[in-house]
Amino acid sequence: MAEKYYLYCTGVQGVETYRSNSLLSGWEYVGRTLREAGRKEFWAPCVIEREGVFYMYYSSLPEEEEDVHEQAIRVATSSSPEGPFVYRKTILPPFSIDPHVVKSGDGYYIFYSVNDYDGTRAGTYIVADKLLDMFTAEGAPRKIVLPTLDEEIFLRDRFQKGQDWHTIEGAFYFRVGNDHYVTYSGNCYQNEKYFLGYAYAHGEEDDVRKLHFEKQPDEHTYAPLLSRNAQEEGTGHNSVIEEDGTLYLVYHARDVGAKRVGDCRTARICPLIARGRELKAERERT
Repeated sequence: MAEKYYLYCTGVQGVETYRSNSLLSGWEYVGRTLREAGRKEFWAPCVIEREGVFYMYYSSLPEEEEDVHEQAIRVATSSSPEGPFVYRKTILPPFSIDPHVVKSGDGYYIFYSVNDYDGTRAGTYIVADKLLDMFTAEGAPRKIVLPTLDEEIFLRDRFQKGQDWHTIEGAFYFRVGNDHYVTYSGNCYQNEKYFLGYAYAHGEEDDVRKLHFEKQPDEHTYAPLLSRNAQEEGTGHNSVIEEDGTLYLVYHARDVGAKRVGDCRTARICPLIARGRELKAERERT
């Protein structure tokens, strides 16, 4: 089979999938590659191949459930990147969302987001754990990226008066040499301050839980990798892919001023420069 690119998308009734022979053009709709009777709100699918099996990690809700905090991470498998994917196991309890599974060294690791209701800056934050196998987390997650900024506030007084709710989610890990990066979404896609940020670590360590990730440029400065500009807003949850020696940032956004019909974000792409501690998204080149 010729090399193809695949894009897996959040969907209410299942995971929607697209494919292309080219990263930058020619995308076509494959179909709904995962659906489950009695489930809804299939969020942030992540697909990784191992020994000819394709593993899809995602979260979803029971069809009758209205509380999004009952989202839990599950895994489905297929013999093809085009599915159909079949549910195999729920691997993390509620609340767990935005799985990102990577191979690092000889091991596999899962980044995901959970809730902290009692912290000084209560809200959703990113952890990472090791996978004992593709269906089982070790149960020793480490905190990776925590909220530290007012610009990360999703909603003030969300669950109780005087407690603002922060959101850090949508982790994506990648490595260039001994430079390690975790990109993430901060705030809420409906808010003006919604943005992409990143944390950085340096070292030879393969166990991502042992790396010390630091938000850039520091934990007290709002300096987005991507945020709203004159052309687009709702810039968030991304992936990073390399083609012909160039890194690309794939993210979602919507056109400023576009008539909104539900959630009208679409996939966007731009070159990404990684120089040590510095990441730069060259959005003006797209």
